[in-house]
Amino acid sequence: MAPSPTDGAGSLQVWLEALHTSSRRLADTVASLSERELKQPSMAAGWSIAQVLSHVGSAAEISTGLLERGIAGDERGPVREDLEPVWQRWNTLPPLAQREAWQEADTRHLQLLGSLDMSQQMRVRVPYFAGLLNLPAYAGYRLSEHSVHAWDIEAALTPGATIPVGEVDLLWERLDLVATRFRDATTLARLAPAQLTIALTSPARTVLLDLGAELHLYPCEPAEPAGSVTGAAEAVLRLVYGRHQPTDEVQVSGAVTLTDLTALFPGF
Repeated sequence: MAPSPTDGAGSLQVWLEALHTSSRRLADTVASLSERELKQPSMAAGWSIAQVLSHVGSAAEISTGLLERGIAGDERGPVREDLEPVWQRWNTLPPLAQREAWQEADTRHLQLLGSLDMSQQMRVRVPYFAGLLNLPAYAGYRLSEHSVHAWDIEAALTPGATIPVGEVDLLWERLDLVATRFRDATTLARLAPAQLTIALTSPARTVLLDLGAELHLYPCEPAEPAGSVTGAAEAVLRLVYGRHQPTDEVQVSGAVTLTDLTALFPGF
């Protein structure tokens, strides 16, 4: 099992390596794209490829500022009044400039994160959107953001693209955080109470999807399953992120349908 993002500084390197890998992959994907290609739709609804780069780039800039606060011992979290000017500046950039600015912001963020010594890795808490986080947990949030949005671009350019196995394994370790936050409350109320067996392949494992007053994923079998979801870990991960594709081999049976699940997980 991969290290949890709540583990100590020892696990930070695993998340850092995955962030670097995701960054290099996305850089290779977009390096030669023309302005016309950057303007084409991504898999993120309503956003072009350039707009996805702008989104992850502005997030890298904001995250660098929050990381700098954490290093300085400043626990002030992000506020919308500070974020709006950053988003507006990025949104006004033309596509080619959005790509260049993304790479610069992403590189700066990764360099700062990788520059911390062991003492800092143990001590620093980042005042992130989800609260005050240790560095492995913070890096987990960043990987989730970057890896899935990288797929938004890759899949738009190459139908059938998948998130790499190493990133999938890490993202499953924190998928409960995503599923709990980004679920449709109306659909959850309609489906609950119910427990579903999620039978994953590649690699094989079983997960409980518990639908109640809240939604949670647990690494165990349900006592009384009302249905089942079967599919590759990568495809089911994207389903929870609101990125299910008709070509994905995900089977759903029992009291809940695939349509129910795509409504339950609308994505972001």
